[in-house]
Amino acid sequence: MLPQPSTVPARLRPERTAPRIRGRFISGVIGLSAFAAVACVPGPFTTTTLYETPHAFVRLEVDPSAEQDRAFTHPLSIRPEQLAAVLHGVTIDEPATRLPIYDDTSIPRHHRAFDDNVIAFLSPLLSLGLERATPEEVITFYLSKDRSGGRREVTSGGLFVRGDDLHLVLANYRSPTDYMADFGAADMADDRRTPMRSLAPQQGRLGFEPAAALRPPSSKGFARVFDRERRELIVAFKQLKSYPLNDLPLSRPSPADTAR
Repeated sequence: MLPQPSTVPARLRPERTAPRIRGRFISGVIGLSAFAAVACVPGPFTTTTLYETPHAFVRLEVDPSAEQDRAFTHPLSIRPEQLAAVLHGVTIDEPATRLPIYDDTSIPRHHRAFDDNVIAFLSPLLSLGLERATPEEVITFYLSKDRSGGRREVTSGGLFVRGDDLHLVLANYRSPTDYMADFGAADMADDRRTPMRSLAPQQGRLGFEPAAALRPPSSKGFARVFDRERRELIVAFKQLKSYPLNDLPLSRPSPADTAR
């Protein structure tokens, strides 16, 4: 429960707090309020684990928001090469202003979200997931990479198919797991349990190439309570030319090395 205004120490009261501290305090309140709201919403639960290590997994999860008349088109056979084409088309446009201390400026501002190692790793597993998923299930994925100081970066999300459209949700792209540490909420949620929820504000703009295969945003889908913040691409996957996996690494990469 959030503290009432009367219980907040005088040095932290908004009217007496410096702008920088006030901003951090307000951000913390917003973050905690959002978490409390999320905790009250029934979330997905895992039904099948297709692959799992400490650094990566691919799972099937039931989506409580799936409606009978809007159920997903699962099970469905989509070849790994078709899914590779979808992953290969996902792009990220980094913010125009990047700080060398906090941001990796070695990465081009416009770049693909998934490199060939990740595509080779995920495509067969996502294909298997779509073959086994029920109309109420989504396929989720999670990739993490260790950083210094016990930090981790997480890339995670999920996908489902409705009709001729494949919905790809990239909830996290290199998200730091310690983002909420200053506000005491870091240990309140396990990032491995919520791959479809953003751990931190996503700075880069999500895009897709070719743009002609991209559908306009939908008002319904996974976790509709988060529609405004959901980073979702709706792709007419049948229009894409297959991306040959034979040209990618034959051995499955170490998941610890897959999140760029």
